[in-house]
Formats: sequence, C-alpha cells, structure tokens
Amino acid sequence: MTSGAPVVLAISGASAQPLAQRALQLLLEAGETVELVTSRGAIGVWQAELGVQVPGDPRAQERFWRERTGCSGGRLHCHRWNDQAAAIASGSYRTRGMVILPASMGTVGRIATGVALDLVERAADVHLKEGRPLVICPRETPWNLVHLRNLTALAEAGARIAPPVPAWYHQPRTIEDMVDFLVIRVFDLLGFDLAPLRRWQGPVARADSAPGHSPAES
Repeated sequence: MTSGAPVVLAISGASAQPLAQRALQLLLEAGETVELVTSRGAIGVWQAELGVQVPGDPRAQERFWRERTGCSGGRLHCHRWNDQAAAIASGSYRTRGMVILPASMGTVGRIATGVALDLVERAADVHLKEGRPLVICPRETPWNLVHLRNLTALAEAGARIAPPVPAWYHQPRTIEDMVDFLVIRVFDLLGFDLAPLRRWQGPVARADSAPGHSPAES
C-alpha cells in the first residue's frame, strides 16, 4: 500500500447508499484524498430511494457531495461514471486501494468476468491486476449460486468480500450507530482508522453470573 496515496470509493447501483455517503464523510474528515465514482445505476437509486438528484458533471457532483457531507476537509476528485480515460482507469496511477460500497450483483458479475462497461468496473479490474487492495461490499439477499460463484471468483482473484452485515455487541442505539459500525469495519480492511468504535473485547461477566450467585436464586 502506498502511504499518502488516494483511496478509490466507488458507489454502484444497489440499496444502502447512506453507507457510501457516510464513508465519504469520514474519509474527508480524516483528511484523506478520495477518488469518487458514482455509477449511473447509483444515481438512479438515489433518485428512486431518496428523492435526490445526483449531478453527473464531476464539478457539480463535488459540490453536491461537499454539501451532503457538510465537510470541507480532505481532497475530493469526482469522476463521470463512464470516463474510462480517468487516472484511476490506469494501473500506473497509484492508490491505497479501492472500496465498492455498496456493490450491486451486476457490478460484481461483470468484474468477476473481466467485463468493464464503466469506470467502476475498470478501476476494480485495475486494482485486481495490480494486486492492490479491493474491497467489495455486496448488497443483495439472498445470494443465489451465480452470486456465490462470482464472489468466490473475486475472492480467488484477491478481492476482499465484506457484505454490510450489522452487529450488536457494540450496543448500537441508532441507525447512525449501525451505519458507522459497518463503514468503519469495511475500511479496517485497508488499514484506515476512521473513527472511534466500540470493538469486541471479549465477554463481559453479568452481575447475575458472579461467583457465589446461583441463577436459581433469581
């Protein structure tokens, strides 16, 4: 991994778009440089699920994300979804890694078979061929056999598969707590420490299981 290099954040057309927004916010707040690609499908999902129109023009999109995240820190470079001449479409452009959050099963399938119809898929292919970290966060359930085989092929090629599955040991109280847990755990895989997180420290003894206390006495 190249220290100080940018990280690629790709948003494909699956549900769970708020995870991508929070990931971008935490990265920018941490002062990171982010190369952002929002796929055509993701733009459609934002409109359908959230009633929000994401601009296609890179400069307008940068202003959009700055306003959505409320963050002026870090560096943000937005790319048009089909711009395969972008810097991140080349293996000579060095990055710290790439995260696709969320990843649609269509995107997963095309990357697994080496088909790159847009910049998300091309950049993912570049990270695989260069042996750089690629984290894929599939957002679909249940997984059929085709999905499983595509994900297996990507894991065999070197990608990390990190479906956004919540946990409860950190005792979340809000949806925002859940979102932060999922995003922080995903970026753990790239060596980022984006925000404080209550991590698993082992079981905590309950008061009613203390020595000398019998459950039958309760």
